[in-house]
Amino acid sequence: MKVMKKLLAVTVAMCAISSVALAKPCELEAKTQSYAHPTLFKSQAQTLVDAKSVYVTGGKILKSKNKITVGNKDNVYVKSWAKDVLDIIKDSQAKSGYKTAFNPKAPTLRSEVATILAEGLNVETPENYKPYSDIDANYWAKDWIYKVTEKDIMIGYPSGVFKPDQPITKAEVFATVAKLININHSATDVPVYKNETMQYIPKWAYSATNEVIASNLLDAVPDSKGVIENEYLSKEQVAYLVASLRKNYEALQSGTAVADGTQGAIGITTVKVKLLDRLSAKTSNVGEWFTAKTTEEVVVDGVTFPEGSIVRGNVIAVQRPGIKEPGYIKVQFKYIKNGDCKKCLPKQVASASVEDLKNPNILARLVGAPLTIVGRAAGVVGRTGGAICNVAGNGVEEVGDELSNFLVETFTLHPGRGVASLGNSAVTILKGAFDVTKVAVSGIFGVVYEVGDEIVYVIVPSLSNSSSLNPNEELTIVF
Repeated sequence: MKVMKKLLAVTVAMCAISSVALAKPCELEAKTQSYAHPTLFKSQAQTLVDAKSVYVTGGKILKSKNKITVGNKDNVYVKSWAKDVLDIIKDSQAKSGYKTAFNPKAPTLRSEVATILAEGLNVETPENYKPYSDIDANYWAKDWIYKVTEKDIMIGYPSGVFKPDQPITKAEVFATVAKLININHSATDVPVYKNETMQYIPKWAYSATNEVIASNLLDAVPDSKGVIENEYLSKEQVAYLVASLRKNYEALQSGTAVADGTQGAIGITTVKVKLLDRLSAKTSNVGEWFTAKTTEEVVVDGVTFPEGSIVRGNVIAVQRPGIKEPGYIKVQFKYIKNGDCKKCLPKQVASASVEDLKNPNILARLVGAPLTIVGRAAGVVGRTGGAICNVAGNGVEEVGDELSNFLVETFTLHPGRGVASLGNSAVTILKGAFDVTKVAVSGIFGVVYEVGDEIVYVIVPSLSNSSSLNPNEELTIVF
């Protein structure tokens, strides 16, 4: 049985590799989808590979690292993007053998700010650049540093060094961000944020800091007290700051050129779309297509698409809501189309945030609730029964082998080993009984939870533990 499981795992892995290798530009990649009642113990997931389902019992529910997120909170994009870019830094440092353990709460370094800005602003790789003497060819953030310095978003030192591992003060971060926005403000005195004086801000940074405060970008940054009182922002705080800048970039421009040579350095495009389909963490599935229409003109790959153009996308990951597990959906917008003209959207089209939350119609909720309750309860019961049969079948097989070993060892005059096999069979029976009980309890919980949450969704949908988007809801795509 164990050999068969290994073979199955290898087969699934090969299918996954093959599907990625053969994928076309606009096709769906394999993602993960979890189901309702196992979230009680996080004990089961379903992985979809090339449109085929493979159940993984006892596996951990994995969350997709794709950057697109749709949820029912206004700042879901900022949170998602910030976590994604921190993962990029962490993984890049680990692969390069970086000696210092990654800590998102630690002061951010100049190299990390360069990475966050380059990723957040979609800065293109320069054709030529002047190297820094303290950055070798294998330095983990080399490419990101040259992207932002050649575009004059950040600068090196006159001596020809960048000092990538030096912590960067929050005043320097604010001065860098202020170069990228155009906000009218009259404050020139000591910066005040949330009625408190911003500490560790030298006079040369008063104007830049006041501009960042006036932009409201800091409202998305966690730990306001730390923002005010500490000399350095953490890696996490800078990631949230740039995520908010990325999301609101167009609104922070006055239409004039950005100062200090950064004009043309930014590769951000935003477009609003109106959803035509309903997406829900409770009912949507991985691989499901959805449709939206643009509510404004947008240029993609040099082609102008008018208002009303069709945008199509896929659900690429689903977390079913459960106890202490708020549901979420991740989607990717795949292409935009107007008539016969069609363009795949860039792979980094990675964010959608709800601009206007509209609770679904009460009549629609009442009509849909009975079917949803029956369907999801039946699904939980079915998966519970299947899991119990799987656990029981494996247990009976193991007990049979161990009892066989007991008899064989005893009759071949190895009673000690025979007794050990008999003891192992008893342990297997007890363990199997525990596992069956756990699955059954999880199933009962799942049914109760699904019915209860559906009732909550009908009465007060905003309190339902589910991420959902409804027809005519507007999203902002950032790429």
